[in-house]
Amino acid sequence: MTLEEFLKQCEQSGDAAYAAFKSLLEKLEDPKTRTEARVFLSDLQSRVGSSDDCFRKYHFRIQDIYLDRYEGYQGRKKLTMMVIPSIFMPEDWSFTFYEGLNRHPDSIFKEKTVAELGCGNGWITIAIAEKWLPAKVYGLDINPRAVKVSCINLYMNAFDEKGQPIYDAEKKTLLDRVEFHESDLLSYCREHDIKLERIVGCIPQILNPNPEAMSKMITENASEEFLHSLSNYCALQGFLEDQFGLGLIARAVEEGIAVIKPTGIMIFNMGGRPGQGVCRHLFERRGFRVTRLWQTKAGDTDISALVEIEKNSPHRFEFFMGLSGDQPICARTAWAYGKAGGRISHGLSVYSCQLRQPNQVKVIFEFLRSGFQEISSSLDLSFEDDLVADEKIPFLAYLSSVLKENSCFPYEPPAGCKRFRNLIAGFMKTYHHIPLTSDNVVVFPSRTVAIENALRLFSPHLAIVDEHLTRNLPRKWLTSLAIETAENGLSDDVVTVIEAPRQSDLMIELIKRLKPQVVVTGIAHFEAVTSSAFVQLLDATREIGSRLFLDISDHFELSSLPGTIGVLKYLSGTPLPSHAAILCGLVKNQVYSDLEVAFVISEEEAILKALSKTVEILEGNTSLISQYYYGCIFHELLSFQLTDRHPHLERRSEKSKSVEVIGFATSAISVLSNAELSISDEGYPLVRMDVDQWFLPVPSPVKAAIFESFARQNMTDLFRPNMGSQLIATQNLFSDCSQALFSKLVLCCIQEGGTMCFPAGSNGNYVSVAKFLKANTVHIPTNSERGFKLTEDILIKALETMKKPWVYISGPTINPTGLLYSNQEMENILSACARFGARVVIDTSFSGLEFEYAGWGGWNLGSCLSKISSSGNPSFCVSLLGGLSLKLLSGALKFAFLALNEPILIEAFHSFPGLSKPHCTDKYTIKKLLSLREQKGGLLDVAMEQIRILENRAKCLKEVLENCGWDVLRPCAGVSMVAKPSFLGKAVKVNHSLKHTGSGEKDATYEIKLTDASLREAIAKTTGLCINSGSWTGIPGYCRFTIALEESEFEQALACLVKFKSIVDN
Repeated sequence: MTLEEFLKQCEQSGDAAYAAFKSLLEKLEDPKTRTEARVFLSDLQSRVGSSDDCFRKYHFRIQDIYLDRYEGYQGRKKLTMMVIPSIFMPEDWSFTFYEGLNRHPDSIFKEKTVAELGCGNGWITIAIAEKWLPAKVYGLDINPRAVKVSCINLYMNAFDEKGQPIYDAEKKTLLDRVEFHESDLLSYCREHDIKLERIVGCIPQILNPNPEAMSKMITENASEEFLHSLSNYCALQGFLEDQFGLGLIARAVEEGIAVIKPTGIMIFNMGGRPGQGVCRHLFERRGFRVTRLWQTKAGDTDISALVEIEKNSPHRFEFFMGLSGDQPICARTAWAYGKAGGRISHGLSVYSCQLRQPNQVKVIFEFLRSGFQEISSSLDLSFEDDLVADEKIPFLAYLSSVLKENSCFPYEPPAGCKRFRNLIAGFMKTYHHIPLTSDNVVVFPSRTVAIENALRLFSPHLAIVDEHLTRNLPRKWLTSLAIETAENGLSDDVVTVIEAPRQSDLMIELIKRLKPQVVVTGIAHFEAVTSSAFVQLLDATREIGSRLFLDISDHFELSSLPGTIGVLKYLSGTPLPSHAAILCGLVKNQVYSDLEVAFVISEEEAILKALSKTVEILEGNTSLISQYYYGCIFHELLSFQLTDRHPHLERRSEKSKSVEVIGFATSAISVLSNAELSISDEGYPLVRMDVDQWFLPVPSPVKAAIFESFARQNMTDLFRPNMGSQLIATQNLFSDCSQALFSKLVLCCIQEGGTMCFPAGSNGNYVSVAKFLKANTVHIPTNSERGFKLTEDILIKALETMKKPWVYISGPTINPTGLLYSNQEMENILSACARFGARVVIDTSFSGLEFEYAGWGGWNLGSCLSKISSSGNPSFCVSLLGGLSLKLLSGALKFAFLALNEPILIEAFHSFPGLSKPHCTDKYTIKKLLSLREQKGGLLDVAMEQIRILENRAKCLKEVLENCGWDVLRPCAGVSMVAKPSFLGKAVKVNHSLKHTGSGEKDATYEIKLTDASLREAIAKTTGLCINSGSWTGIPGYCRFTIALEESEFEQALACLVKFKSIVDN
């Protein structure tokens, strides 16, 4: 084709011109015709020039872009570039961008892998390759015609006017360094697993005034107007920044996080219309450090779309009057000024961005891309303080990996998450040279809870407690005087706490004079550096046989350079005496002032086991998420510390005269020995059908809400739900666990001189709480004909001879049986309670998962109470206890509430202030989930699906149990059911420990007769299945099975039951 024929074709239309150049590109790509084609382009440029007339007439233009004007530039002086109407044309702001790139040192791109987003005609991509000699530059554009034109420009600059290759200093041509590809942002790099070291881009920031046009199929045969719009406008991207026209850049940044190397840099050209703060925050909230390389101003024309946005939002865009103005004006003012003939402009800036913690940020965004993109708008990784960033970002990364990789939260022992305890022990060993293991550590929800639980475990007549640590102890402990017990006739169960100054000499004087059984104290700051005060306290308490709990919370630093603590320095060389334990409350994080976890360290096995069982009874479990948070801090500190290559010195064991110290309280010993608490796995995997935890897959909305609660910043506590809406004049109280709230209610009952009444077939955990706290307890019999439900006639008979009764009722879903109380049944029960003035505690913790509705009809507690309140005994009241973990399918995220409506009871409850309360992130999560549950679809549909799973599980378990010789009570709701074995009285051989289960070692077994008391142990030691026996359910012979297990574990549980049947039969 001759020049004249080529130009004649181009003259027809833009599409015809594109077709002509596309044919020419095919010749450029063929080595045989490449020289001829390149000479043709030289002749074409000489013939038509670069005028606007050429562009209008022939629909293309070939022009020179001069590079030697840029500061410090060395190399060829110009690039020759072609443009056509359907692609982005180089404008002033693209030259501003190149100016910003030049502000970087030459090493920024040299030998690096680079991508340019929105490359247009490719001039910046080629210029980068020409100046900095990168290993590879990928020019990417969504416009297929732009890619073809860029390829033509690549050949035009890789070869001279005679068609000969142009070599650089490394004897390479531009063809060796540059590739152009059609790509929606970084899709090409993602699909080809290309990892980049630099990402640069000039990306459109104006929303298309015709959004529907952006949804068309992108092909090279599309209209010129449409293809041109791709280079000048952006569509809504589903990002927070869409409102500012920055949505496409936001998506580019997030895609870039996935493909950029950890030390990589992103450089973007940003129009300053939304304001510099908004532009910077786009990067900073995604974990980048931002540097502004270059800034200038560019003129504006039509900004009417931005005026409309300002009308409907509080945001104000940023414009200037003229090119030299320095005072910003809003879009509305700028629009009016422009209409009056004035010239308006906006800032143009080039930003360089680098991830501050790249590996962790990548994990976070990988999680968001795995189905949680809708919560990305909540993420804010912009931190002014590096210490905050260094703490928060690793935790969000860890939480992301946990939520992404696990379908549910795992079971963790009551002593605390094994990983967390290992990290505490590792920190003590690495930083303080104390050789501890996870078995030396017990975790508590807070320091206050740890102190109160320890005092209840020992129940001393007299305890001396540091005055700084008594604020949240029970009021009664701080006002009684056990010293005068004999004179006043006070009960031996009364604990008296004497407040003492922290100064060691004064504390020791009080210890010697008063001879307390337990001492809880900290160390004054001026005494903390050395160990002398600690040694004196050890000696003073040992001499009188007192237990010592030493609090180091104020001195314990979560730092890579922790200060010297005399206590820990002493323990690095000497074992902790058996009568002493170390207490530490963790509150010194950089982000959340109300996020607390505490731990106790001891080297006495009996103390550790007893404390672990105590926290299980009174608190349930310590918040798993809180343990994750502090675990991340310990993990980061351990990762930072180099391994000590020098062996630690052996600790010397001090032999001292042994003095008898106070033992555990009698009631505590009885409960700890007889209560069915968690079975230690001893390293052998167990199937747990004995815990009230949700192990079914945690729904995505729940995971999203948990992550969002930590991803947000500056949350305010707006959580004010009325959980007792069916009660009148309620006060709502919240905790991490319903057992903690129930334990306070039991204390109120004791203070009132009442009796806790438990129907046979109640939750054994709550019965253990009452017994541990030494409450008067009565078991009300129930019968199998009524499904072991509490009935009016049985209740009346029990209450007739009882003073100040407190009646515990699980409903509407009964745990453990899984049956339901009807509205009428509950009305009859409450009427009986009202007649005798009973305090009623209705536990709804296991309700909300009903799957057998036939004949039930739901509950209307408010209606029942309105009928009864006017005619009942004035001391009658109803307290509503509940938990949202099961109802909201939230797994390890525990949230419990207590609704009280009796002023005297509310006052009594507040006299026991040491309550572990939910963290602000827990409250946010629950608030979000409650709102989602009210919406149609979403979480409600997921809940219905999970309920169907529970129903099928119940049917399946019932069938297997019946086939294995069990009499099953069919459940209607909840996560548990009960069954009675037919083989009690038979004998089986069991293993001495779980680690011998299945080993076949004859000397590792012994014979045991199956009774109500031994059945649980027999099943666990022969099969690894944990259930609750009749002593837990309160129904002789009937065991409890929970069914909200992970699918494979449920199948394993069924196999264990079949296995146990075969063991019994043989």
